[in-house]
Amino acid sequence: MLLPEMEEAAMDALRNDKFLRGENVVKFEEEFARFVGTDFAVSVSSGTNALQFIMVALDLSGKRTVTTPTSFIATANAVVQAGGTPVFADVDGSDFCLDPSMAEEALRGGAAGLLPVHIYGHPADMDAFGELSVRYGVPVVEDACQAHGAVYKGKRAGALGTAAAFSFYPSKNMTVLGDGGMVTTDDEKVAERVSKLRDGGRSSWYEHDVLGYTSRLSSVSAAIGRVQLRHLGEWNMRRRAVAAAYRRGLKDLPGVKLPPDGGGGREPVYHQFVIRTQDRGWLQERLGANGVETAIHYPIPIHLQPLYVRLFGYGPGAYPASEGLAKEVLSLPMHPLLSDEDVEYVCELIRRFSGGGA
Repeated sequence: MLLPEMEEAAMDALRNDKFLRGENVVKFEEEFARFVGTDFAVSVSSGTNALQFIMVALDLSGKRTVTTPTSFIATANAVVQAGGTPVFADVDGSDFCLDPSMAEEALRGGAAGLLPVHIYGHPADMDAFGELSVRYGVPVVEDACQAHGAVYKGKRAGALGTAAAFSFYPSKNMTVLGDGGMVTTDDEKVAERVSKLRDGGRSSWYEHDVLGYTSRLSSVSAAIGRVQLRHLGEWNMRRRAVAAAYRRGLKDLPGVKLPPDGGGGREPVYHQFVIRTQDRGWLQERLGANGVETAIHYPIPIHLQPLYVRLFGYGPGAYPASEGLAKEVLSLPMHPLLSDEDVEYVCELIRRFSGGGA
């Protein structure tokens, strides 16, 4: 996708830009901040680092942060890596995102931060989290690593909380063709702290006043990201069209629940199109046998990952909505290059095989 354009940008950066701290990095940050609608954007080497550095910049080290078990494990890992403790609250089964009422229960227990995830590119209920932020005096950090360009009531994901983290991993809606991440915020102090953390904690070239990391984005990666960002809108538009085609093809199909379609000011970007079915194993096997690759995001909720069982003693039954999702979700093919015929074929197979494993 856009290979010649990206090759040209990468080669130009190699020939004419600094490898690190180059012009492409500065421009990528400026363009991404403008796209999201924040005052600042600071690039880093991964979405995980973006989350970790936000936690440190907001002084959440050593404190408890409420987040969801339904996400990639990096969401919670970033809290631990920042010296904090993740406190899980269950999801709302209607949108797969952190349930604000469940999160409030955790806040009453003394948590100091909120970390909702715009899972699968669907915006969380940010009005509710904003109210909790005011009521309990805690910051809201958006995990927007799957939500590039998603919209909530006229504002883009990444501009809805105190700060937000994005990932540019190759599977995301936009990428730098490797690892990469971005922090967005309107808080100048957070932006300055993150910028320092990514660069060894330096206050001047040979002077360091905080414990920092080596987490800079290369100029070549930034150049590729700039190309991708220019096309993100059209790609997201196509993802929405693919999602609409899936909805038409799978409408009212017994045994298959479709993902949330937005509404109430939410405009998802369908990083994944995730259905729910109790016949997941059978259906996935039959789709695979007919040339359709699917995936499961995520088969093990974070609290049941071996690491978190060992660290915090979680067990089955702690978060039933998240555990129920983990047993039923199935991600169908979703990317901008899918044709209408591709989607029709997948829907035809699902209609044929749905319920076959009962």
